[in-house]
Amino acid sequence: MTITVTEQCPIGPAVTCHLAAYNAAFYELGLSWHWDDETFHALQSLPCEREWIKAYMKSHQSHLLSAYDPDFLIDAIQTAKARCFETMTDGGVKKAASVNWAAFQQAEVGV
Repeated sequence: MTITVTEQCPIGPAVTCHLAAYNAAFYELGLSWHWDDETFHALQSLPCEREWIKAYMKSHQSHLLSAYDPDFLIDAIQTAKARCFETMTDGGVKKAASVNWAAFQQAEVGV
């Protein structure tokens, strides 16, 4: 019997885990980004995850493009997202708590 990612994801459908992993990665990297369901769905019209991140940077975080190499940021985000996704789906025995990363970031002092 093959277990799919959807069955392994303790917080819901696989797409929910991917979105949560992106938001966790943004937080981990110190980026004040948050993708809600609507943003994530809109970005999925692009051909690949690298294009999702690049499009979001161009439209919402364009100031970063003058300070950082876009490919460097995309690589860092994808690496952190993969690690977060693996952590969220590893084991999958207990239901994980859903974290609102946007609210978590707003509570930080000096942000």
